[in-house]
Amino acid sequence: MKSKGVAAVSSSPIKLIGKICAYSSLNIGVRGKASVSSSAKGKAIVSDNVGDVVTFKGVTFGPHEGEVQFRLIHFWEVWNDQTKVLIGLEMLLIDEEETVIQSFIPHGRIETYLRHMKAGATYRLNKFYGSKSKTIYRVAEPSVTISFSGNSVISVLEDSSIRFPEDWFRIHGYKEFEAACDLRGDLYDYVGHIKLLNGQVPNDSLLLDEAEIAASRRVELHVQTHDDLVLKLYFWDKVAFEFCEKFKASGGTAHVILVTTLNPKRFGGVLSLSSMTPSRVFLDSDVQETRLYLSWLNSKLDVANRVNAKVVTKPETATLGKLFSYMKQAPAKVAWFECTTTIDDVVHGSGWYYIGCGVCHTKATKGPTTLLCKKCGKSEIIGVAQYLSKLSVYDHNDQAVFVVLGDAGEELTGKKAAELVESYYQANDSVGEDHIVPVPQAMIYTIGQTRKFIVKVSNHNLTAKSQTLTVTKVLPLESPEPEGNLGENVDEEPDNEREDHADESVKRGEDGIESEGAKRAKSG
Repeated sequence: MKSKGVAAVSSSPIKLIGKICAYSSLNIGVRGKASVSSSAKGKAIVSDNVGDVVTFKGVTFGPHEGEVQFRLIHFWEVWNDQTKVLIGLEMLLIDEEETVIQSFIPHGRIETYLRHMKAGATYRLNKFYGSKSKTIYRVAEPSVTISFSGNSVISVLEDSSIRFPEDWFRIHGYKEFEAACDLRGDLYDYVGHIKLLNGQVPNDSLLLDEAEIAASRRVELHVQTHDDLVLKLYFWDKVAFEFCEKFKASGGTAHVILVTTLNPKRFGGVLSLSSMTPSRVFLDSDVQETRLYLSWLNSKLDVANRVNAKVVTKPETATLGKLFSYMKQAPAKVAWFECTTTIDDVVHGSGWYYIGCGVCHTKATKGPTTLLCKKCGKSEIIGVAQYLSKLSVYDHNDQAVFVVLGDAGEELTGKKAAELVESYYQANDSVGEDHIVPVPQAMIYTIGQTRKFIVKVSNHNLTAKSQTLTVTKVLPLESPEPEGNLGENVDEEPDNEREDHADESVKRGEDGIESEGAKRAKSG
């Protein structure tokens, strides 16, 4: 799908009022610092030479001496998640035949080329290399990527007679996203209307909690395309701030949303769409696709507001016996189930919590003098106690061990792990930091309760290494009707996550994090 005659989105900085930090679209070099400026090294890129013009369909593997002409739709950074090192810059280009291709500038050449380029402008590129496209998280269909080489020459295309589409979208619906869920394949786009924004119905009086968004770096939406099934949509980091800025500019009245390059995943057993680094957000009248959808929405309000009887936010119900049988099936894969069991006991003899990063909740690493977070890449963090408790549970016929993680522990006990730990130390001033905190009464009081748990059948369950099941959510004893009469359960949500981000807290149970004696949390 193409959008013609609409100005492309610029890469101007995004800054929100309040405690939300400013985010620019590009921070070259060390993360958090910009190393590209008007005084950056590298010669000006100009060219009067016209080589043989090649369309994107004619680009093959290997070096090219010819020329491609295109519009630059969008560009974004590519970082190594482990080392936090900038790898390069990826771009999305479109030619006059409306063929879209991905392009790449290695880190060492960004300074040379980037300062001459901006999103939405048209260019000529002479001398480049056709390299093989990556197989995961692709944003364009061609199997070849245009890579900038050491002798590449780029210049502004002055020929106004050549018409390029302004933008380009690959829009998918619920069924397509469901089929591609958790496959790490191509990233597609979504268009629909907003049902809920962070649990609230959108209206002109809706106020976004910017302090909360800044802390969690996440925005959660419930969205729907026409009268299709409802989906959960999660924005992370820069994309979350970009959405907030656009939504505030609309006066809180925006209803239609188009988001590019989304990763379909299951959080708590629910099909959800998660933003990625190249994701862009459009609202209401931004592009042709949103304007067309807005026109439909205004003419079909009865359909848009219809209660949907097919709830997509509820995992399949299963007994413990069914879960054990599922784990033994050959084609079984990671999945979530709702399981009603009675708590028989709290497993003693091991710590019931761990010290995690105060931002991402990943287990903190102890440094010489501070706590470190490998995930955030920070050498000094504030440690916060997070639940990691084992429960012995049973139903009518079977018994199992559940590991309760993070927010699920608070949902079970009604108390934050950090509060319980702090209360213990306040009542026991004489104990040292290495003292093991006993299981709190708030957890022991749950013995005998029959509760509904959302449990994850993880890879370690499927490989027969363990039958211990990870609890990602504990449902209330009496589930209230959702507000707004939307006909959908809006209680499920994943733990705070980053790019591809999304169920890292669940993985803590899957990978068997130990609490190391569950010692007192310390700030860095």
